[in-house]
Amino acid sequence: MSEINHLLSRLRAASIGREAETFAHLQDGSEVSFGALFEGAARTAAVLQANGLKPGGRVAVQVEKTIEAIQIYLGTVMAGGIFLPLNTAYTVPELEYFLGDATPTIVVCDPDRFEKIGRIAGSATVLTLDCNGRGSLTDLVQESAPAAPVARNADDLAAILYTSGTTGRSKGAMLSHKNLSSNSEMLCDFWRFTKDDVLIHALPIFHTHGLFVATNVALLSGASVVFLPKFDADVILDAMPMATALMGVPTFYTRLLADPRLDRQRAKTMRLFISGSAPLLVDTHQQWEARTGHRILERYGMTETNMSTSNPYEGDRRAGTVGFPLPGVEAKVMLDGTEVPKGEAGVLWVRGDNVFQGYWQMPEKTAEELMDDGWFITGDLARIDSDGYVTIVGREKDLVITGGFNVYPKEIESLIDEVDGVLESAVIGVPHPDFGEAVVAVVVAQDADLTGEAVSSAIETDLAKFKQPKAVRLVDKLPRNTMGKVQKNLMRQTFNDLFS
Repeated sequence: MSEINHLLSRLRAASIGREAETFAHLQDGSEVSFGALFEGAARTAAVLQANGLKPGGRVAVQVEKTIEAIQIYLGTVMAGGIFLPLNTAYTVPELEYFLGDATPTIVVCDPDRFEKIGRIAGSATVLTLDCNGRGSLTDLVQESAPAAPVARNADDLAAILYTSGTTGRSKGAMLSHKNLSSNSEMLCDFWRFTKDDVLIHALPIFHTHGLFVATNVALLSGASVVFLPKFDADVILDAMPMATALMGVPTFYTRLLADPRLDRQRAKTMRLFISGSAPLLVDTHQQWEARTGHRILERYGMTETNMSTSNPYEGDRRAGTVGFPLPGVEAKVMLDGTEVPKGEAGVLWVRGDNVFQGYWQMPEKTAEELMDDGWFITGDLARIDSDGYVTIVGREKDLVITGGFNVYPKEIESLIDEVDGVLESAVIGVPHPDFGEAVVAVVVAQDADLTGEAVSSAIETDLAKFKQPKAVRLVDKLPRNTMGKVQKNLMRQTFNDLFS
């Protein structure tokens, strides 16, 4: 073992000798130094150990975004535990599944949920932390001496993140110290992060994007962050002149574009805008470049893999694509067990040190999706063009098979999104008595006069007959999860009986 605690040692390395320098600028005007961050993490580790956490034990956390919450993550890793972040939107019945499946030693929750979670936590100790960083956990941290890191190696688990569970039970993706550190180190280099960067951090930290990309990349590079509890367009625009980078989801960029204060002068100090977690419309790319002079860098990742592809830092950032496989990551497109030719669609497979260790307590599911030779079947449908750019065309489960023909929703969505009066769209398949499935377009209009017939007419000459939607439904908005991903499963439920 080359380091006493693989991931933690790497996260701390960039701050050694810089303990007094600022890591986080908080919204109330205060600052948190690197030294204070890691001392608080070490005290948190001591509290977790005192409450029964052993190496390999789980710490489940459902709390609002605070520096203290980041210290729970670091403290769990420091104590040799496995960090289990949970979406703050999960209900108590949903939490009951996660806690029953992961059997954590400790659960940290908002004080308002203490009693309800206490009833479903089993033998776990329940501690509290509120949106201001106060609670029973903080009281104990203030009284504790810092703990020393517990020895862990590269293959030990550092975290379990549950997938969104859109097709059945949520699966706990097991991520090792090496999975997290290797990916973040590579991103630091690929995206050119240094100690001179100031990252606007407005993402939630119960998800790969905000926790393992934004936070880890900042710590590994020694960058500081403007640490925001949530997205706030006013605060982000105010922060831009002191910042150099922003990581966000497409919703961030569309909402910022809606503000007339966004212009080239405000973005003058910024060197990088990154988008992920959901597809970014080509129109958003174009509007952002026109307004700011910057071209958004779009990338692709999953809970199971962290980041796998990225548009280049230098070079052609192609709208509608997610760039190339990152250094150290392999990618191929497969169909029926055979790699398809360039430009053809199939299921994206990836392999590299970023790929997870399997699904918690689901060996059969792991064997279905993670091959013995390290290839992971992502379930995303993709194309790799002759230049090597990867384009995601949908989820395998979203593939529509109508009359025996395969229809890739992304192709149709791209055409509909270009229609005058359309804000965005989602294409789904629903049961049909003759064709097995019918193509249905769900459209959000920005023009009150737009009709479904107008949408159909605008795209019919560009699509084969079997690809054309058999119905267009106008809605106020598309259902999305907290990371901005469109939830097509909910739309399929809504329109399931359309052709009955």
